[in-house]
Amino acid sequence: MASLRLALCQLDATVGDLAGNADRVIELLATVEDAGCDLAIFPELVLTGYPPEDLLLEPGFIEESTRQLARVAATSKRCAAVVGYPHVDVDLHNAAAICAMGIVHGICHKVLLPNYGVFDEHRWFSPGRNDSPLFLIGGTRVGVAICEDVWSPLGPLSRLAAGGAELVVAINASPYRYGVHEERAAMLSTRALDASCALAYVNLVGAQDELVFDGGSMVFDANGHLVASVPQFAEATAIFDLEVRPAYRSRALEPRGRPTGQPSLAIVDVSPSRPAPAKRREPPLAPALGEAEEVYEALVTGVRDYVTKNGFGDVVIALSGGIDSALVTTVAADALGAARVHTVAMPSRYSSAHSLQDAAALATNLGVDHRTISIEPVHAAFLDLLEPQFAGRKADLTEENLQARCRGTILMALSNKFGWLVLTTGNKSEMAVGYATLYGDMAGGFAVIRDVPKTLVYRVCAHRNARAGAALIPQNILDKAPSAELRPDQRDEDSLPPYAVLDPILEGYVESDLSVGELVERGHDESTVRRVIELVDRAEYKRRQAPPGVRVTSRAFGKDRRMPITSRFRPWEQGR
Repeated sequence: MASLRLALCQLDATVGDLAGNADRVIELLATVEDAGCDLAIFPELVLTGYPPEDLLLEPGFIEESTRQLARVAATSKRCAAVVGYPHVDVDLHNAAAICAMGIVHGICHKVLLPNYGVFDEHRWFSPGRNDSPLFLIGGTRVGVAICEDVWSPLGPLSRLAAGGAELVVAINASPYRYGVHEERAAMLSTRALDASCALAYVNLVGAQDELVFDGGSMVFDANGHLVASVPQFAEATAIFDLEVRPAYRSRALEPRGRPTGQPSLAIVDVSPSRPAPAKRREPPLAPALGEAEEVYEALVTGVRDYVTKNGFGDVVIALSGGIDSALVTTVAADALGAARVHTVAMPSRYSSAHSLQDAAALATNLGVDHRTISIEPVHAAFLDLLEPQFAGRKADLTEENLQARCRGTILMALSNKFGWLVLTTGNKSEMAVGYATLYGDMAGGFAVIRDVPKTLVYRVCAHRNARAGAALIPQNILDKAPSAELRPDQRDEDSLPPYAVLDPILEGYVESDLSVGELVERGHDESTVRRVIELVDRAEYKRRQAPPGVRVTSRAFGKDRRMPITSRFRPWEQGR
């Protein structure tokens, strides 16, 4: 049985920072070379960052990425490196280069291009021909696949394994959504078992706009057993020795892996085997995260990378004393450090004393800068100004929304003056049904929890308090009834179904495309279902004007769910 020293290089690449990304790869290659590694595996499109989107249509972008690959290859030594980058022949391909001893030994193209959900790879790439050879690295036959190529049971992995691969390397830029880590593990275990060969999955980590990549790289043996795993949401380089059994034994012992008429694949000689190391390096096994912990780390990663990669310094948040702004402020403090977070309480005539006290208590607990700016003078001036125009009409949402717009204007003024990025605080439940004010609480640069349902907001806050071992987020914030405090004794449930009722309906309609009838069959009240669906569809114009935010569910508004604003189809009016 052969032993291969692997380096799983779980990197946070920045889209467009071609030289910087290459520098990171070169630096890590030197480190793993010194550690005696045979093979270093980097994520999909690590040289460009993922997704580079229409930058791929810029000739200069492709030319520079090709130059940076040449730099990486030139610095490579005995340790082979699998490096993701865009490759041009007649067409453009999502590719992996296998580099060692100063040269590129081969290039493998992605065969299966995802074009669903947040993926649009058919827009930029042409599929590969599924004709990649194997690479003899440290005495082991290694096949290379790219992300989607291992998700399909009929994809290139089966061909590589049938052709003699003893280890298949899969480089990935697989975005996070809660629960996906367990799904990946189950899928990869099945693929390794069916192929009767070891499978090394290396994933990108970090965030790009609304997408978060959680890392969580893993290695499975030919029996489908997990032998190594890397933590989620953190850059890491895991170095360890992997025992790889010969391909002929795997196929002899496992009938499903025995090829029928499949010729052995061509083999490219990259590096010879060497004596087993004097001291074995054991594979790491990272602890699994719970749902709320995963979501919280995704939010922290999304805020940190969006703010840092876009060159912002500090952030500012309207801290109302409610649970949504409390979560956003806590995430920002963990992502950026308390010194870079500024909060503003902006009371009106309807703000409660306990909300102001709760906001101040949270700011004190986190150690963030906190200030109070009353909107009452501005609000009163607007009401006086508009009174002649509104004569004879009763107060309604207009007067409520004026308060939100006063606050949005103040926040944007602070942003302009001090260069602070405004973080908005609306959750997915509110954004779904339009319970938000355009140019008011929706005004800002990044919507941290726009994809976190309200009921999940509570669970994530409870997790953060449990981690702190104390009520970092004051318990009163978690206990009180949600309210926008825009009129006397207002509660969210005056305008919406209870969130425990609303969120399952939204999940079924937005994430699973369930019809009225299907939602009713799940036990939901029909009139409530129809009302919620109508609210969701009528609010599309608002969501188009909202800032980007972190994606954590299986279907977020924006890249995932693309609905027309102008449409005469009314699903809430359809029969069951």
